[in-house]
Amino acid sequence: MDENGMILSSDTIWGIILRFGVALFFLIILIGLIYFRFSKKEKFLFMFFLIGITVFLVSSIMKRVDIGIGLAFGLFAIFGILRLRTRNFGVKDMAYMFTVIGISVINALGIMIFPFGGIVVLNLIVISSALALELFLSRNVFKKHTIAFENLELLRPENRTKLLEEITSRTGRNILKAKIRKIDYKKKIAELDIFFRD
Repeated sequence: MDENGMILSSDTIWGIILRFGVALFFLIILIGLIYFRFSKKEKFLFMFFLIGITVFLVSSIMKRVDIGIGLAFGLFAIFGILRLRTRNFGVKDMAYMFTVIGISVINALGIMIFPFGGIVVLNLIVISSALALELFLSRNVFKKHTIAFENLELLRPENRTKLLEEITSRTGRNILKAKIRKIDYKKKIAELDIFFRD
């Protein structure tokens, strides 16, 4: 094992600082460059960074104590459950929080069989997976909006193309699909769900 691998996996202050630097580097990429770029939710940045740093430090301390990794993950899950009880925390945000915890634990343990290069590869696998999934979702997920539409004649199946062109010209967005929610024949107005890429 090379000297960097020995320092990285050691329990000295320099080993912990080196592992913390690696963890922080990959947390900045994951949270700052991937999560924030695709979600634009700055309100969670503080929480993700603080959880990542805290999990890293607690895991580093637990490495010195004879404690099972299952118990360690259980403790971090309790922290997560407390935060996840709020309404505005989506499934994607939960996935990012678990990824932050995972990166922090991977880097905190400094396992001997994974020297410096191995730790970097493990981090790169997690980061590249998150980026690939975000890019895939951004190309294949549609935004939905509900509008009121008064030209009921265009709602006929044979006028589908004209309907999409009309809604596109009104909204300025490239409308790919329109779905009828309800029609009020007395007021001669319909509620439509329109789908477009952001």
